[in-house]
Amino acid sequence: MVGYVRLLPLHGKGSGLIPRGTRAEVFQQIFGVFLLLGVLVGAVVIGYACYAAYKYRDGNGSHEFAPPALGELPSESEGGRKLIYSFSLSAIIVVSLVLWTYGTLLYVEDDSTATRENALEVKVVGSQFSWTFVYPNGHESDTLRVPRDRPVKLTVTSSDVFHTFGVPELRVKTDAIPGQRTDTWFVGDETGTHEARCFELCGAAHSYMTAEVVVMEPDEYRAWYATTNNSTTDGNANSTAPAANANPIP
Repeated sequence: MVGYVRLLPLHGKGSGLIPRGTRAEVFQQIFGVFLLLGVLVGAVVIGYACYAAYKYRDGNGSHEFAPPALGELPSESEGGRKLIYSFSLSAIIVVSLVLWTYGTLLYVEDDSTATRENALEVKVVGSQFSWTFVYPNGHESDTLRVPRDRPVKLTVTSSDVFHTFGVPELRVKTDAIPGQRTDTWFVGDETGTHEARCFELCGAAHSYMTAEVVVMEPDEYRAWYATTNNSTTDGNANSTAPAANANPIP
């Protein structure tokens, strides 16, 4: 599969503390932070456990342990300061991580970010058991074609039952609700073909409710879009000759 995740700089957006970029980049950086923190916490816990096991091992004769009485703090606890320090440090780390993650997800879920950057807007309609993509010129297709490195804003709805539209490789996922619409966005930073799926159990053929998402070179996409019209027939992606009723590129 081409075009999975590419780690890039933060594109100069934000302060550098909150990740910025495509959805795939942002989620990759969140994963990296949690992985690093998990490794550090694991190393500290395992290291201290090994140290304590060695220090208080049985039969070395170097340390005698006198168990405290009921309600009494251990003599080596320094009046509970170690417990207070460890609890305070843990609370600071956890709260900071929650706030950082929340701020990052606010950016990811803000579809106005894509709109401000001249996004391609496509309507997505889910129905048992297929996806239909409607372009600005009215062209309908069962394949979503988008240009590389351009934000794509999706307006998602359903014509029958609840569905959930998602493209795992692009980190896109949102509900398709009858009579309502939800908005999401993504950027395909490399050309290639991805699979869109339904993530809401919607009937007997739920597992077959898939569609292709094709990320194309901008020039190739413009050539394809010029051949489309308001029909439901997908244009030829390799065609470079505009049709008689050629459409302006959105």
